[in-house]
Amino acid sequence: MFSVIIPTLNEEEVIRSCIDKIREIDQNVEIIVADGGSSDNTVEIAMAQNVKVCLSEKGRGRQCNAGADIASGEILVFLHADTELPATAFDLLNEYFQDSKIQVGTFRLRFDYNHWMLRLCSIHSRFERTLTRFGDQCIVVRRSFFDGIGGFPRSPLFEDLGFIRKAGKKARIHRFRGTVQTSARRFLRNGILRQQLLNSWCIFLYFLGINPEKLALLYERHNRAK
Repeated sequence: MFSVIIPTLNEEEVIRSCIDKIREIDQNVEIIVADGGSSDNTVEIAMAQNVKVCLSEKGRGRQCNAGADIASGEILVFLHADTELPATAFDLLNEYFQDSKIQVGTFRLRFDYNHWMLRLCSIHSRFERTLTRFGDQCIVVRRSFFDGIGGFPRSPLFEDLGFIRKAGKKARIHRFRGTVQTSARRFLRNGILRQQLLNSWCIFLYFLGINPEKLALLYERHNRAK
């Protein structure tokens, strides 16, 4: 029923653990690694783990779409490589998606590092607003609905916000019970305050209508974490 799609780019440090933790929850879930041109051993590690691997142009939106193209599940689970699903994730999702009205949703979020600013971000993830929905909260969507809205935007940045905005025009974005845990590595590497200010500024510019291509250049210039 479920296909977990993991977009990767130079994730050799975490991809094996990510796959293992999914299998600890459910051995039978289809796992697809959608790689955007890693220069490290991400692809080799994934292939050794006996999961499906597809190669794509760089960009999470493009990679997620490429993974969805080869997925066989009815429910698509888009998971970042440094994010862990809750232990009951697939039981919860199976319960939710028994309701044919439910098309798409995300989990709540917490970080693996204790800091007041990150805790504040976690609290905001509980609100049902477009501005508080991001890819690291794990976007889960019914396959037919995903195809119907044309998948993820091919933009180089904020493909998650773009997808949520499109999806929200057609259906309610549900907040699933349970919490995913994501890595604070980018915040720790670049400075928590600095990273949050950069994120907020880019999001503000995105909603002002600034071209995502230009935002991606701005983001990459100030943030080399990924």
